[in-house]
Amino acid sequence: MPLSEEFLAKWDHIISEVEKTQVPLKCINKMVIRIAGGKQKTINLSRLRKDGLDDDEIEEIMNRNIFVLGDSVNNIDFILDVNTVAGIIQPATDKLLKKL
Repeated sequence: MPLSEEFLAKWDHIISEVEKTQVPLKCINKMVIRIAGGKQKTINLSRLRKDGLDDDEIEEIMNRNIFVLGDSVNNIDFILDVNTVAGIIQPATDKLLKKL
């Protein structure tokens, strides 16, 4: 069942407050590595999953790229899959709210 735009907007706001190191790999669609000179390298994790790679292989690709780029890395941004995040967290939230 598709989630409403309003519902996704609420989750997008919640997600923006989460530390990058706390985000499960399965919730990341893309990793954007910002490097010196205003350049960037984007790794499309969603595409890698569609190509059949598992999380260990994807994590290895991410780490290898960060290592190769080394000191030229200025920042790393994760583009998250709000549907996946909401699908993981909403059932737990609903369960907690029922108990109140």
